[in-house]
Amino acid sequence: MMTARQEVTPAATYVAIDIAKRTHAVLIETSDGKQRRFRMASTHEDHQRLVDLLRTCPAPVRVAMEATGDYHRTLAYRLLREGLEVCLVSSMAAARYREAVFNSWDKNDPKDAGVILALLKQGITQRFVDPLMAGHHGLQELSKTHYQISLARTRLQHSLLTHYLPLYFPEVERYFCTTQAAWFAQFLLRFPTAASIRVLSFEAFEREAWGIVGRKVNKRAWIRELYDAACTSVGLPIADDDIALDTFRLQLRRYQQLIEQRDTLVETARGVLQGRTDYEA
Repeated sequence: MMTARQEVTPAATYVAIDIAKRTHAVLIETSDGKQRRFRMASTHEDHQRLVDLLRTCPAPVRVAMEATGDYHRTLAYRLLREGLEVCLVSSMAAARYREAVFNSWDKNDPKDAGVILALLKQGITQRFVDPLMAGHHGLQELSKTHYQISLARTRLQHSLLTHYLPLYFPEVERYFCTTQAAWFAQFLLRFPTAASIRVLSFEAFEREAWGIVGRKVNKRAWIRELYDAACTSVGLPIADDDIALDTFRLQLRRYQQLIEQRDTLVETARGVLQGRTDYEA
């Protein structure tokens, strides 16, 4: 988990930061009610200026941010390293508070900083746990990279099934299975169209396909069924050296690479997590 619920304790200085990609809106309020607003850039110099300013403020200092993607991570890490308390404000909580107070969902950085400050003072926050300092940054990146590769694989798979196959070999889609996607891509690289199968006799096709399709129940009958489907296919009669099939094969090779990358990440994660009781359970 990236965040955990915290108990509300008094702070002498509250700092609300609305995070953006390049600049952040900052609102500081001390125990005497005085406020200070300014903008800061996401640079080392401005990070240092903020740290120097907060060191002059009455302690303890509590900082709250409304996270935007991962843009808050570097500033939060720096503040934690300086010994400051950092917490997060839920974007949903901020949106509901903004609507209740201002009757609007429109985002405005200075106004958002005020919303974050109000939620911070009420204790409606989550304590920020930095993955790097907690020692699980690598695992988090493994998980996020696995998600991105799986997402890219799924999108490409939909493209293969809804664009390329309907053009060149519609009947082969029923043989596709996500657990056997590797051999399916390899098969299509060799036989991207029904026409590329029809030019071969069944015996010649069987010899080439036998080692590609993997283990099957009654494998010869399965290959015969696939061959017959190609012979009666309504797919477009594209020549094997056509540029259109070059683009199809390009996508198939990319699909294979994504499968290999995903499997590599899974094995890496297993190696890292092996022996941990929460993983083995």
